[in-house]
Amino acid sequence: MSARVATAVAHPNIALAKYWGKKDGEGNVPAVPSLSVTLGGLATTTTVSVDAGLAHDHFSLGGHVTSDAERERVRELLDRVRARAGSKDFAAVTSVNDFPTASGLASSASGFAALALAALRAYGVSSSEADAADLARASSASAGRSIFGGYVELVPGEPARPVAPVDQLPLRVLVCVTSEAAKSTSSRSGMNATKARSPYYAAWVQSAEKNFKELRAALLSRDLEAVGALAEQSALAMHASALAAGVVYFSGATLEAYREVQQLRQQGFFAFATMDAGPHVKVLVHERDADVLAKRLDAVPGVLRVIVAAPGAGASIV
Repeated sequence: MSARVATAVAHPNIALAKYWGKKDGEGNVPAVPSLSVTLGGLATTTTVSVDAGLAHDHFSLGGHVTSDAERERVRELLDRVRARAGSKDFAAVTSVNDFPTASGLASSASGFAALALAALRAYGVSSSEADAADLARASSASAGRSIFGGYVELVPGEPARPVAPVDQLPLRVLVCVTSEAAKSTSSRSGMNATKARSPYYAAWVQSAEKNFKELRAALLSRDLEAVGALAEQSALAMHASALAAGVVYFSGATLEAYREVQQLRQQGFFAFATMDAGPHVKVLVHERDADVLAKRLDAVPGVLRVIVAAPGAGASIV
């Protein structure tokens, strides 16, 4: 084995056309297609060190030993790589995020994308971007999208693939951080509860298919206004379905930030909100207005800070 240690960097992504819910059966397959943009300015850095002297895998995140459930997800990905490499050696994995972890900022997407890329290199497995994306997706569906830069689609039953480059739209994403804490309900638990209990889940699945097709077409035709409107529609529909199941990710600051976005639009700015499984609000704005609107949103009660992110590059070995 030529490589024993590898470090990879990956960036989180924000789904413009959301997926929420999984298909029945194995394989971690999303129930609906999604389309995302990879965010520069936020990063996960992961190092995998393969060591024949280890008695088991080790995993730390942000300098802390992780939970049994988190270690199990890491071990499962490493087992898939070991099977391909024909290796029985364990590995030490260290990972660091430069943004809040497990709070709705897609840390699992960037985390498993970085882990997949670093593990493949450390175990000496030759692979394409598509291979790495499929490996990451098996652990976290959205992680497959973070292997690629720019705009990426993930269609159920198919590998993630890039749709458009980083400069397709004059877009910036203002990430309004409303909490530094981990969320109380994981995305996986929230999806399962929504599917099981929400009277609107079937309607969400149907509407998501249509939203994805329309947003993809708007992106390819460079219709920024339509992309923003459809992205906000997708987020609100997803959360409406979850709310009906008692799955609530909004906080007071979430609603205050969303109200400010509505006011910005009334004042003539291009500004549309999207929210994932967490209290943070991501605001899609025109690149020319990013600094001005970041200051406006930073002044919203409950917003701790605003991260200005541009469409970014895919995961890479460093």
